[in-house]
Order: sequence, then structure tokens, then C-alpha cells
Amino acid sequence: MSTSAHLRSVLADALTEDGTLTDPAWRDAAETVRRELFLGSYFAQVTDSVPTGYLPVRQGEDGWLEGIYADRTLVTQLDGRVRPGDVTDGSVTGDPTSSSTLPSLVLRMWQQLEVEAGHRVLEVGTGSGYSTALGAHRLGHDRLTSVEYDPVVGRAAAAALKAAGYAPRLIVGDGLRGDPDAGASTYDRLIATCSVRYVPMAWLHQVKPGGKILATHSGWSYASGLALLTVTGPGTATGRLLPGYTSFMIARPHDRPPRPTLALLPGEERPSRIDPAVIGTWTGSWVAQLAAPAAERMGAGPEQILWDVSTGSQARTAPGPDGGWTVVQRGPVRLWDRVETAIRLWQAAGEPHQESFGITVSAARQRVWIGSEDGTGWDLPV
Repeated sequence: MSTSAHLRSVLADALTEDGTLTDPAWRDAAETVRRELFLGSYFAQVTDSVPTGYLPVRQGEDGWLEGIYADRTLVTQLDGRVRPGDVTDGSVTGDPTSSSTLPSLVLRMWQQLEVEAGHRVLEVGTGSGYSTALGAHRLGHDRLTSVEYDPVVGRAAAAALKAAGYAPRLIVGDGLRGDPDAGASTYDRLIATCSVRYVPMAWLHQVKPGGKILATHSGWSYASGLALLTVTGPGTATGRLLPGYTSFMIARPHDRPPRPTLALLPGEERPSRIDPAVIGTWTGSWVAQLAAPAAERMGAGPEQILWDVSTGSQARTAPGPDGGWTVVQRGPVRLWDRVETAIRLWQAAGEPHQESFGITVSAARQRVWIGSEDGTGWDLPV
């Protein structure tokens, strides 16, 4: 049977070979921090299940430790309340609400944060505590503060960190407000392990001018992009989206409101000027979300559905009877009109990946743009 130390070494070797781990200090953290202390039991996704089913994998079972050191995200909570120990028979369905993010992404983000010895760091989203332990190992206990929204998750993380020998400052509260006891310009760096619809103003005041904020931007269509911002002054920042493909669960206060069962209603029909399948691609979905930030996206391929629960506006696409595609829209917001315009502007720019996008933040507005600040852009829903 493989030991924890062996599996940590194998994982660190793999992440070094694929270019994820480039800093020896973070490799040392990866080889030292025992991820199993932060997980106990976890959920494994049931292959090809509809709706998605989750089967608890309990501590000590065959494959439990090997699963922990596989480079994958492990779900630890469903629907804000169901944990693996609560499931006594078979699998269960639900929406993941807490997880331990795959180690390669956690370590890559810590490196992208450009953190240095002596920096004070605020982490938003303690989760299982594994990422927190990596940060505490690298920086020292007294340099790291971590905020967790869910008190049950926070208590479990605190116990795991103590068992692992780490003692960073832990807070249970709304991480979108940052550190409630922090003064202005307290932190050199902020890293978020949840996604947000916009940058909370508290973050911009608690990070020093010249400091960095690394956060995933998402929305109600759940398209995501990872941005690294430099704080330029109290309440202001600018930065760019980063290469790669990063997604996190959205911060609960930023998640979409509950919606009733979707009912597709009649509306105005016309030909679509774009292939609807483009908004199912990584960056295409991001652009569509920028154009219609209050809409939820469903569907696949040429059959896409956008629904803005706040206004009741809908758009749905389908293959046209004679080729091409049609769209049916209803409601006060013509969702597809907005999406078409944004997608065509992005296509005119050469359909760049998100790393060609930037973001500028102030108290007045938060804007995402392509190429340069004075180029094509969209306001975030602050």
C-alpha cells in the first residue's frame, strides 16, 4: 500500500515535470503538507449519472488515500449541508458547495500571486484548509489570515490545520468583506478560492497600493476567468486575465437567486447572426456572460437557452429549418441581441483567449475589456 509521503513525492514530481511547480519553496510545501488531514471522507462523482450522483469515499477505504493524492478536485459538501458522513446508503445528488481544489491549481495560483517572504496575505475561502496550510507553510503562520463563509466548513478546517501543525489566523464570516478587523492597506496580497461576479470594494481598500489580488471572475452562467489585479490606490485596481482555464464555485452571496422551474414561453423569432454553439466554448461563454450578466445559460450546441430570472427575459436558439439557426426572444431584455453583439466584437478581434482581456476597477465602475482599456468592453454587475 502506498504511503502518504510516497504519494506526496509522486505528486510533487508530476507537478514539477509538467511545469506547474517552478518554485522550490512551493514544491517543499507540496511534499510536506498532508492533504489527507484536510479531507477525511469525500464524494466521488458517479460516472455518466444524470443528474450527477455522488458516492461517499470514506476514510480508510480502498483507494481513499490514492484518491486524495490524485490531481483532482474533491467535493466535500453538497447543497450547503450534506457531507459524506451524512450519506448512509448509496449515492446522493446535489449541488457542490464546498470542495478541496485540485493541488495543481492551488499551487499554480499561489505562484501566480507572486507572493514573497514577509508578505501578509489574506485568503478568501478557507474550504478544507489544504490551500491555507500550503500558504502557512510557505509564509509562516503569522503572515496568513483566512476567511471562511460556512461555519461548519470553517470548524472542520480549523481542526485539520491544528492537527497538521499550522496556526494561521482564521475567521468565519463573509469573505467578500475581507478581514473585518483590518485597517486600510493591511495586506500585500489577496487570494480568493471562490469566484465573484465583481471585485468587492473591501478587498481594494485592505490591499496596499502596489499589492496584488488574484481572483476568479464568474457569473450566473458560470463562465469563469482568473484575473491578477494590481491595486493602484484605495478602491482602484487594474490587471489582466491569465492564461489557462480556472473555475471555482461562486461565492454564496454572489450566486444567482433561486428560480422556479423553467417554462419556455412564446416570443419573437428571427434568424441568429451567430452560431449558438460558440457560447458553449470556454471564452465564448465568458463573452456571452459579460454581455448578459444576469442571465443563466443552459443547453448545448445549437440549442442554447438564456434566462434572466430578475426580468423574466428569455432567449432560446435552435437549428433553422433551411440551415443556419433561429432565436426566440421575449421579455424586456433582448438577451440574444446583447450576446450577438458581444460575440461578433470578440470574433472581429480574432476570438482571443481570455488572456487578451483586462479589467479596470474603481468605485464608479468595474469594466472588462479586450486589448486595451480604451477598447471594446463591458461593465460588470456591481
